[in-house]
Amino acid sequence: MEKMGLLLAVYISFLSIFSSPVLSRTLKSSSKSVVLDVSSTLTTTQDLLSLDSQNLVHVKHQKPIVSSGSSLSFQLHSRLGIRTSSDKDYRELTLARINRDSARVKALQTRLDLLSLGIKRADLTPLEEELEDEKIEVPVISGTSQGSGEYFCRVGVGNPPTESYMVLDTGSDVNWVQCAPCADCYQQADPIFDPVQSTSFSTLTCDTQQCRSLDVSECRNDTCLYEVSYGDGSYTVGDFVKESFTFGNSAAVNNLAIGCGHNNEGLFVGAAGLIGLGGGSLSFPSQINASSFSYCLVDRDSDSASTLDFNTSPPPDAITAPLLRNSKLDTFYYVDLTGIGVSGELLAIPPANFQINENGDGGVIVDSGTAVTRLQTAAYDSLRDAFKAGTRDLPLTNGVALFDTCYDLSSRQSVEVPTVSFHFSNGKELSLPAKNYLIPVDSSGTFCLAFAPTTSSLGIIGNVQQQGTRVSYDLANSLIAFSPNKC
Repeated sequence: MEKMGLLLAVYISFLSIFSSPVLSRTLKSSSKSVVLDVSSTLTTTQDLLSLDSQNLVHVKHQKPIVSSGSSLSFQLHSRLGIRTSSDKDYRELTLARINRDSARVKALQTRLDLLSLGIKRADLTPLEEELEDEKIEVPVISGTSQGSGEYFCRVGVGNPPTESYMVLDTGSDVNWVQCAPCADCYQQADPIFDPVQSTSFSTLTCDTQQCRSLDVSECRNDTCLYEVSYGDGSYTVGDFVKESFTFGNSAAVNNLAIGCGHNNEGLFVGAAGLIGLGGGSLSFPSQINASSFSYCLVDRDSDSASTLDFNTSPPPDAITAPLLRNSKLDTFYYVDLTGIGVSGELLAIPPANFQINENGDGGVIVDSGTAVTRLQTAAYDSLRDAFKAGTRDLPLTNGVALFDTCYDLSSRQSVEVPTVSFHFSNGKELSLPAKNYLIPVDSSGTFCLAFAPTTSSLGIIGNVQQQGTRVSYDLANSLIAFSPNKC
């Protein structure tokens, strides 16, 4: 808290110058193995870092399509944001991702640890009720090319809109963008947003509901100042304001409460800011009173795009599960996971490993910002041991960073590996593609099981496991839906 106060003080000075056990059993509906295309995956890793690091391509928005009803939807764009990493090879890139991911997980756990100190929560009146029944869609691309492990979408900020890449984050609520003039701004792919050039920009006073809903805020001449700090040391400090976001150069969300950051630092290199998709009152879905939202995360090494949609229904063949909320912290989205299957066998993991207790601890969240799925150590050990038992014919090699189960597949074109599936309280099952849990960590053939143990009570389903699957958050009906191959 001392650091937060100090940062706000520095910013104020700047202004004066100018965020029951389960028995193992066979699952009749599950296959025991699945094929991983090793050769194709390695080709991708080799091509990724050979791209021109300065090549940045923006595909113009197409006009929206108006459906037969009153809903509005936007065409899917093949938008490329190509800016390759400065890492010398794919292994170095992997280690950098893992370091960022570990910091991310620490940040999420820190938020839960602060529950005992009290979390500031408030109900915020939706700013855009007229959008409640409209569908909004915006392209989503992999953040790998922007120098970050998160995912990005293209958003127009202000009026006239300044287009920028924004990080998508289901584990955050406060929306923010880097603003001129900068006391300290990190490098981003697009020009810094200048609020002086926007006719829709206005500051929020300290007595507004939005300002009071911030976890950390201060006042200067009745202007609301905000700060959001992340567990990895990243932070943003500035004015809390109202501004417009534009999607597809046509669908605009007006009077959105966002941070206009004049002092920003951390791991957001490439992106101009962040769109908070969490469950708190200041998040984007909450402010537009969205009944649902969904996204599909493309392969982390891909230059293709998918979409972020609001107020759309999940496909009829989606695999649904109960969506739970923690009454002590409204940001996170918990899924009612009850078990994990490997090779068609349900592992003997007590359901308590996945449940939220009366103190608000535990549970399993679905998070777009965490890459690798984290499981409590006992649950992870059970998964790892079952997976290794099903891969006895594959050559093991040394572990890499947080991955302790790795294989040398350099001599293989493809391999058969055990299936892995998530099981939910309503009896539904989500089977993962092999490439979503056995991933390359270099370009020479080392693949690792992309799960990791945690001593924390919080489990996390990360974005590696979500790749290629449309994840829908049905807020109105408290359901989460998974639709494989619906990008």
